[in-house]
Amino acid sequence: MNTKGAAYIAGIYEHPVRRADGLSTAQMHADVALGALEDAGLSLDDVDGFFCGADAPGLGALTMAEYIGLRNLRHVDTTESGGSAYLLHVAHAVEAIAAGHCNVALITMADRPLAVGAGTRLAGVDRDTMPNLPFQAAVPPHPMYGYAMVARRHMHEFGTTPEQLAWVRVAASHHAQHNPNAVHREVVSVRDVLDSPLVADPLHRLDCCVVTDGGGAVVVTRPEIAKRLARPKVKVIGTGAAVKHPDAGRIELLTSAGARSGVVAFAEAGISPADIGYASLYDSFTITVIVQLEDLGFCAKGRGGWFVADGNLIAGHGRLPFNTDGGGLCNNHPGNKGGMTKILEAVRQCRGEAHPAVQVARREFVLAHGTGGNLAGTHAAGTLILQAE
Repeated sequence: MNTKGAAYIAGIYEHPVRRADGLSTAQMHADVALGALEDAGLSLDDVDGFFCGADAPGLGALTMAEYIGLRNLRHVDTTESGGSAYLLHVAHAVEAIAAGHCNVALITMADRPLAVGAGTRLAGVDRDTMPNLPFQAAVPPHPMYGYAMVARRHMHEFGTTPEQLAWVRVAASHHAQHNPNAVHREVVSVRDVLDSPLVADPLHRLDCCVVTDGGGAVVVTRPEIAKRLARPKVKVIGTGAAVKHPDAGRIELLTSAGARSGVVAFAEAGISPADIGYASLYDSFTITVIVQLEDLGFCAKGRGGWFVADGNLIAGHGRLPFNTDGGGLCNNHPGNKGGMTKILEAVRQCRGEAHPAVQVARREFVLAHGTGGNLAGTHAAGTLILQAE
């Protein structure tokens, strides 16, 4: 089913906290829900579809419906795919609206791994019961080792350099300086990245994202509802999803699930990567961005390192500004799942509401993309293409 233009993003909200010692996870879900509805100009009673992931406490959608005060639900979705889940939620909300299952869909995300000392674990995901665990027991479980393996292979195959990886962090830092809520607001150089401690060869500390508490919410509505609201109109014109896994050892490390989700999203939107003026790209590590740029068609496979070099991702300087809020590398990576924040900044750019220092001029078509899981193993990709109207 082609759902191009079947729904609009009418409201967004990002929780301002980066460490939530004094808040419960449920309260944070309620905070972002109310913030996004206020942004849209809608109320709790308008919501008849609710979408959340495993970070929602209790019985997920059921518990949160009562806690938030959602009384008119007729459609729920609790898809969990790590950091890509919320992009899939937007796609599922568009499909549900197109099918007549709901009119106003609310998507919430909130988690507090710092406050509870959870490290890099994902809320609601029991890694110890994964059937493939015995076959991976010799590999350290921290995600950075898998991404380091991808980076090292990319260097071997294509000549990518540590300096090129560093340019991704440099670009993110140039943007984060304008975000008062960003964890790291200091502008860094390529040398600063290379001089930071090596954590998993070839990745340095500044090649890795932050771990934070926080969250956000998105409201997706039927077109006729969006058009009577006062907010700028952001139409969802393309969505795509894909899953990739090790396939009993036959995985190809340098191609992500985004190679398939991106093709589907662009085909539905009827545009090409050259039409995109801004991209929100998952940046769990600097190598993640390089692989996504290639797989989404912004450059040829193996050319990602050259594409990001010399500030090509910096707003006002490069040809493809990315993550103008500072992204997961500098701003926020709530619950170790950064997909929600990718949607939020893409909508800000599409509306023309990003910080003036990083607002792009070409904002008619913007892209948000998320990768959930581990790029070196099982992961899912979600791609959204938005149009300013």
